[in-house]
Amino acid sequence: MTIKTVDSKGRIALGSRFANKTVIIEEVDETEIRIIAASVIPERELWLHKNEAAMASVQRGLQQAAAGQLTEIDPHEDNALLEELDG
Repeated sequence: MTIKTVDSKGRIALGSRFANKTVIIEEVDETEIRIIAASVIPERELWLHKNEAAMASVQRGLQQAAAGQLTEIDPHEDNALLEELDG
């Protein structure tokens, strides 16, 4: 336990361990707060974290890439597919 004094503007220094980190400040009651280190996910990426199948696929692909299990691509096939999708 550490005792700190809040300054006249309501600020308290948490120390270098929390420097440049995002935190959640939870007000437990009128005399207690809880500070929780947090990570923030941009809204446009949130769907991936909510979709277990998509996340598993991404994780599998990252593991395959790390293991050197890469697929040769044919740029002509990729261009044909793009043209087909563009339509």
